[in-house]
Amino acid sequence: MNPKVWWYVARATGFVAWGAAGGAIVLGLILSGRLRRQPTPAWQQDLHRWLGAMSAVFLALHLAGLTLDPTVAFGPAALSVPMAAAWRPGAVTWGIVAAYALIAVELSSLAMRRLPRRLWRAIHMLSYVVWISGTVHAISAGTDATEVRAVAIAGSAIIFNLTVLRLVGRRVPRARAASPRAAATRTPSPRPSPGA
Repeated sequence: MNPKVWWYVARATGFVAWGAAGGAIVLGLILSGRLRRQPTPAWQQDLHRWLGAMSAVFLALHLAGLTLDPTVAFGPAALSVPMAAAWRPGAVTWGIVAAYALIAVELSSLAMRRLPRRLWRAIHMLSYVVWISGTVHAISAGTDATEVRAVAIAGSAIIFNLTVLRLVGRRVPRARAASPRAAATRTPSPRPSPGA
C-alpha cells in the first residue's frame, strides 16, 4: 500500500468536510432569510441538516486519516489541543477551533427541541467560526493554497452577501396588505366640496 494514502485520505476528507459545512451555512442563510419560499419545503431543511451531518462525518474521517498517516505523527493531543502539534501548529490550531465549533453546532442541532431558542441560535452562530477557521486552516495547512484560495474567496463572498441580505431583510419591514375587513371598516376621509 502506498504510504501516502492516508495523507490523501486526510486531505480529501478535510476538503469535503469544509465544503459540506460551507454548503450547510449557505443553505441555512437562505432558509432563514428573505430568499426562501413560504413555507419552506421540507426537503430544503433536510438537505441543510444532511450537509451539517456530513461535515461532521467527514471531519471524523479527516481526523482518522491524520492519525493513521505515518508522514506526520499526529497524536490525540496534536489533534485536540491548540498549538500542541509539531507540524504547522498555527494551521492545525485553526482546524481544531473549526472542529470544536462544528461539534458544538451539530450537538445543539440534535438537541434543538430541548434547548431555549435563544441559546440554540447563539450556538448556531458558531457556524461563522466554522467557516472562517476552516478556511484559514485549509489555506495555511494545505499544499495547494492557490486552488483553495479561489474556493475560499467564492464561498466567503456568497456567505458574506447572504448574511448582509439577511441582516438588511430584518430591518426592512415587509409591506402588509390591508385585510378586507380592515378596509371595509375604515371610514373615508372627508373630501372638500367643489365650491370650497
